[in-house]
Amino acid sequence: MIVRSLRARLLVAFLLVVAVSLGTVAIAVLLVGPGYFSEAMGHMPGDPLGDQMGHATLVAFTDAVRQALLAATVIAIVSATVVSLAVAARIARPISGLADAARRVADGHYAERVPVDEPGELGELAMSFNEMASSLEATERRRVQLVGDVAHELRTPLTTLGGYLEGLEDGVIEPSPDTWRLLQTETDRLTRMVADLSELWHAEARQITLKPESVDLAPVVDGVAARFTPLASARGIVIDNRVRSASALADRDRVAQIVSNYFSNAIRYAPDGSTVTISIDVIGDHVRVGVRDRGPGLPPDQLEAVFERFYRVDPARSRAGGGSGIGLAIARALAEAMGGHTWAARPSDGPGVTFFLELPAA
Repeated sequence: MIVRSLRARLLVAFLLVVAVSLGTVAIAVLLVGPGYFSEAMGHMPGDPLGDQMGHATLVAFTDAVRQALLAATVIAIVSATVVSLAVAARIARPISGLADAARRVADGHYAERVPVDEPGELGELAMSFNEMASSLEATERRRVQLVGDVAHELRTPLTTLGGYLEGLEDGVIEPSPDTWRLLQTETDRLTRMVADLSELWHAEARQITLKPESVDLAPVVDGVAARFTPLASARGIVIDNRVRSASALADRDRVAQIVSNYFSNAIRYAPDGSTVTISIDVIGDHVRVGVRDRGPGLPPDQLEAVFERFYRVDPARSRAGGGSGIGLAIARALAEAMGGHTWAARPSDGPGVTFFLELPAA
């Protein structure tokens, strides 16, 4: 019979230790005890009466020791069983609680938590479980939110496309250049969303195609800034270019993708007439790219959260701007795949937020 319960295994282990200890004591007493007893009695050799009395005494001593050992063994086994049951239950109870909580989390109850009141490794295990459950709960909440946001954003262009196509079919709407342009705009919007979701899937699955090489980041960043200049100028936003030549070991196109995401967020949240600053610095054996806006900024608890999957700082505004809440998650995955990392920080000399990309120098 295989003992599967942790409590039963602990009980068996405790009883085996007790059995081995009692056996060792019994063997030692029965083998060594008679010799010590005879020596302590001090019988003279050659004395028949003394030898007879010594033998009878030794037999009586041995019987008494055996009976005492038998009684001690029974008492020890009973006591050890009671104590082992209590100790095994005390050890197994929090682990059983963790197992039950894990099953509930597996069933989708991500709000499940376990008490952290055990010392040592059991307490650390409970804390790790709670952290895992909290992370799963946050991820699930953002996933549900993303599904709702994607459904909302898909519904708008699909409704527009369906309405115009039905109108064209019925002859209610004339096929003018403006009509075709609107249909093309809505189609591009759908294509962009599908591309973002596909990119996120590849990033999460670590199926990202990279072409690492020595890249001078200055032309790459300048090219991205040039693409966003018309959009910034339309709102009176000035791009403060502090780019310097610095080579990094990276994929040129992926760096441009990350910086473009930073620029898109900066211009979206920057006030009209403000400044967006782009910089490149060499820090030790790394090259750091920074994009800063002068917008409302982020509270400290959101500086790291914005890089998580499905996180949305302002869902209402993101929908209006067409964001899906996955751009920064993709940016982080791309940076890590190139051996770098990303983060956000609050500037010490004014409002806004700075998004950084750091890559190993070539």
